[in-house]
Amino acid sequence: MSAPLDTSDEVLSGEAVAIDVQPVGFLLRALGAIIDMLLSFAVFILWIFVQIWLSEAGLLDEATGRIATVVSIVVSFVVLPITIEVLMKGRSLGKLAVGGRIVRIDGGATGFRHAFIRGLLGVLEIYMTLGGIAVLAGAFSSRSQRLGDMVAGTYSQRVRAPRLTPNVPVMPPALAGWAQIADVARLPDRLARRISQFLQSAPRMVPAARARVAQDLLTDAAPFVSPIPPAPPELVLVGITVLRRERERRALQNADARAERLTGRRVGI
Repeated sequence: MSAPLDTSDEVLSGEAVAIDVQPVGFLLRALGAIIDMLLSFAVFILWIFVQIWLSEAGLLDEATGRIATVVSIVVSFVVLPITIEVLMKGRSLGKLAVGGRIVRIDGGATGFRHAFIRGLLGVLEIYMTLGGIAVLAGAFSSRSQRLGDMVAGTYSQRVRAPRLTPNVPVMPPALAGWAQIADVARLPDRLARRISQFLQSAPRMVPAARARVAQDLLTDAAPFVSPIPPAPPELVLVGITVLRRERERRALQNADARAERLTGRRVGI
């Protein structure tokens, strides 16, 4: 009997399609955070130089200079990160560099509330402790969530598209009728990846081993596919992969469209 598959990294779309939502790894997320920190410090240092110039020019007295310093700290380390994240819809300079975006736990788009919570707690866990709290929280979180993510209900999702494989499977003509009625929505993502990897490596396998692995994979997939067509196992696996890929593509397009509509409504409010 096959071991149960962990589907903790899957989100069920409105069309009941399990979509792979891999989080950004701990090291990449730390690198992105460092880039964002450097941007905030650069803005803060630039502001200080401007204050010094204004003070030497006699345009700022001591009391006003102290107020300006406090304002520069708030703007550089709180207002700037929140504004960038809201305007770029969950992204920032660091997240663009590592291919990530902040999303809700259910995979939906974030808003001002999420960015505000993350920005405020970021002052504590990133700047006041030099990232110590964020590192500890991320190291013990399955999705590399820092404290602000846990409170806001968000995480950093990997959005950089992988390279397309050279041999993209197409629906076999013999399964065209089956594809119109087939249901592959419940197929776990990890099993789908195993099937995809097998199809990519199948031409290089020994025929006997190729047939055996195809049969084993079809046996694992059978509880999640309805109906099972009367065709060779490998051909059925190709049909399952193509059908699931097309439904995932449509689900992602629908999700992006919904996110754009919701963002437009919030801006209009």
